[in-house]
Amino acid sequence: MIAASFVHSGLVHAILNGLAFFAFVLWLSLGYWTYKDARRRMEDPVLVGVATAVALIIPFVGPFIYMLFRPPEYLEDVRERELEIKAIEDRMAADIRCPVCHAEVDSGYLVCPVCTTKLKQACVSCSAPLEPIWQICPYCETAIEPAEPGTPPALGTRRARRTSRR
Repeated sequence: MIAASFVHSGLVHAILNGLAFFAFVLWLSLGYWTYKDARRRMEDPVLVGVATAVALIIPFVGPFIYMLFRPPEYLEDVRERELEIKAIEDRMAADIRCPVCHAEVDSGYLVCPVCTTKLKQACVSCSAPLEPIWQICPYCETAIEPAEPGTPPALGTRRARRTSRR
């Protein structure tokens, strides 16, 4: 009898109305979230509309279906990655220039043909051009002596091997 009077009371109807209102607001919120997320991930407005419609037509399950099939990246991240790749490609394809006269030089040049600035040191064994940071010649496997402590590093210089005479 007490349970029957509680079920028919106004408090139960108020709680049920509150839950229904909460479910309605949650349903609209999930539809709005799906719309905003789809706009950030897809360029095609038709696909954005379909994703939003699925989220609204199939209450509470539609957004989960969208989450299973949505693109993994935001459009902004895709564009940023493409710009980074383009910047890296541009840097790799950039012309190598002489540090003194800024004339274009080839990566294999030992001296600048315009101002005769020494660009790289030649290997003592195979005469191949060496990069300043290399510790061994990649062409003939000749070891390159590191710079002596206390001396300023020069562009492309290679220290001569010390030979002790006894």
